[in-house]
Amino acid sequence: MEIFEIVQPGAYTTVQDRGRFGYQQFGVPTCGAVDAFSYRVANALVGNFQGQAALEVTVLGPTLKVLHQGLIAVTGGDLGPLLNDNPLPMWKSVAIEPGDTIRFKGVKSGCRSYISVSGGIDVPAVMGSRSTYVAGKIGGINGRPLTTGDRLKKGEGTGKAGVGVPADLIPTYPREVEVRVILGPQDDYFSEGIKHFLAFPFKVSTKADRMGYRLEGDPIKHKEGVEKSIISEPSVPGGIQVPPDGQPIILLVEQTVGGYTKIATVISPDIGKVGQAKTGDLIRFQQVDIEEAHRILKRKEETFESILKAITQ
Repeated sequence: MEIFEIVQPGAYTTVQDRGRFGYQQFGVPTCGAVDAFSYRVANALVGNFQGQAALEVTVLGPTLKVLHQGLIAVTGGDLGPLLNDNPLPMWKSVAIEPGDTIRFKGVKSGCRSYISVSGGIDVPAVMGSRSTYVAGKIGGINGRPLTTGDRLKKGEGTGKAGVGVPADLIPTYPREVEVRVILGPQDDYFSEGIKHFLAFPFKVSTKADRMGYRLEGDPIKHKEGVEKSIISEPSVPGGIQVPPDGQPIILLVEQTVGGYTKIATVISPDIGKVGQAKTGDLIRFQQVDIEEAHRILKRKEETFESILKAITQ
């Protein structure tokens, strides 16, 4: 059944799910929601299973006309969601009716919001995923961001209105973000550059998208005499490349290979924090080891389980 008509598409609104796995060797990146935690909570709030597709909204949100009754939830960054020009509660399931209008007033915090609908956004699966990969023109709606006039369908779903996340479990999105990293795999190409990387903040540039975030700051220096590029190798979300100009690039979910040295890798629980940073925000890096990274991931999953418990009682 049709649930939304796109009146205005916003800056960059796409259909995303948990990602497309098993095809990177063919040049197809994982894609999926940049802020996986917010996406997962959005689905849980409306009674969806964790793989169902939702909308990822970036900076400037869309205007949606509701075509059928349903249940939605908006999580992630606060872009000022409105339902019929009244504030739409975030991190909470909300009933919608035909003729309602959903729009966004403007950024208050964060960068990306997630709109889930009970039953999930119903688009064809490509290589096992409904995620939109714009560069490859696959997934979502014809492999592109939403445009005016698009109509979105939803599947059959269950859930109830008024289910919310406890306030103390809702993440915040400050303008200065601390991101935890594990050094490597090419940290041996740097010496004093590592100290600089960990000591000073870097600003998010205007060149920040789902492929990667280019940062600005005092250049990170390579060791004398080493190559500043390497033979291209597979990349993973969170890899931090340092090109010859010394300005780091955090790789995100639409990258498969890279040929710049990687000084460190953002741990998976913090990738969403990167994806919620916007142009002008500051990012600081904190080194952790693999054991601490596992503990952080465990705590993140425990938080998610606490949310599930709270909203299913």
